[in-house]
Amino acid sequence: MSIESAAKSLDIRRISLYLIFAFGIAWAGGLAIALTGGLANSPPVAGSNLPLAFFILTTVYMGAPAIAHVLTRLLTHEGWEGTTLRPKLGQGWPYWVIAWLAPGLLTFAGAALFFALFPQYYDPSLSRVQALLQQAAPEQQIPEMSPWLVVIAGAVQAILLAPLLNALPIFGEEFGWRAYLQPKLMPLGGRRAMLLMGLVWGVWHWPVIAMGYNFGLEYPGAPWLGMLMMVWFTLVFGTLVGWLALRGGSVWPAVIAHGALNGIAGIAALFIQDEPSPLLGPLPVGLIGSAGFALVALWLFLRAGALDPPVPLPVSPAPPEQKAVPVAGPDATPSDY
Repeated sequence: MSIESAAKSLDIRRISLYLIFAFGIAWAGGLAIALTGGLANSPPVAGSNLPLAFFILTTVYMGAPAIAHVLTRLLTHEGWEGTTLRPKLGQGWPYWVIAWLAPGLLTFAGAALFFALFPQYYDPSLSRVQALLQQAAPEQQIPEMSPWLVVIAGAVQAILLAPLLNALPIFGEEFGWRAYLQPKLMPLGGRRAMLLMGLVWGVWHWPVIAMGYNFGLEYPGAPWLGMLMMVWFTLVFGTLVGWLALRGGSVWPAVIAHGALNGIAGIAALFIQDEPSPLLGPLPVGLIGSAGFALVALWLFLRAGALDPPVPLPVSPAPPEQKAVPVAGPDATPSDY
């Protein structure tokens, strides 16, 4: 199918309305964060030690895609079929397992590659962990193996529990992106749909990236290079998540994978010394840190049919060709009609 014919089969009205809601609500939340001190100086919420920015991010910003999903269906009278909320654990269970384990393994692989290429940034003594332990118990002697035990325990806990603990805030994103927008873009073909999904998802993050989210602001080219790097990461990670949603037959493998990533992504920071560029790694949002996700995305793009829906999307039949009727002239005969 050509790009022109595929584009004609898109539901442009609903896609446009959805994007207006998803971006409008989220970016309004980003504006609220910027006007109340930004990410760095956000005031604490009364009765809590957590900053206001945290609550806006986890409710308004991350919830915007799900809200947009619901509003679009309501306003366009679309109905509620195809929401992909029902888990499919039959033949789709392997994709749940992949969703649970792959983000952690690929995050570790990217961090290992980064430290192999830049060993000067690797801290085998885990001084940052030692400092945290010393701060928690200033009068106690920290055993030599304690920092490693803390890191290992944290990694195991993140792998096992993070997908569940992060499910609620992550659902706000995935119920919008993977359960609504992705199916709407599938008439373009799986590859084009994933490219557009990565672009849209990355640009959607731009207001908070501009305020220092994920990358900070202490790197050359800030915040613009960080904003571009976010698009790269949402493309490679989003391709994995989109594939899991397609093959798993529901939104839940995407929720699990996204939650797993958020739970394990920061663990590489515990091994850092000095100040490496966040645009490179070792966190998975960096170019080298994302290498594992990039290889998986490349494999999915090159493998024929990997990114297409298991069941072909219905195609509206073309209208029948109309035979031209000749115009009657003064010498017309019955055969001319």
